Amino acid sequence: MPQIRPITDLRNTTEISDLCHARREPVFITKNGYGDLVVMSIETYEAMTETAAVDAAISQAEAEYAQTGQLYDAHEALSSLRRKHFGTVQR
Repeated sequence: MPQIRPITDLRNTTEISDLCHARREPVFITKNGYGDLVVMSIETYEAMTETAAVDAAISQAEAEYAQTGQLYDAHEALSSLRRKHFGTVQR
């Protein structure tokens, strides 16, 4: 369940920081009863952005497949990536 706190709780930064790190999820801050801010730990932020990047890559791959209908052999694709980035091919 999301943690919702009033903006006045931001006066106690240590408590908010501890809460963000302990729960590993964003804390929603309200102002005059309405949503105003979201506070989270750096670890939570990085995990969320990484997940968003993976989701975007999957969506892009699905869109590409829908357009072309072409699939690639995993061995060939990985070999191509190794050649491109490392200059070698593992067999």
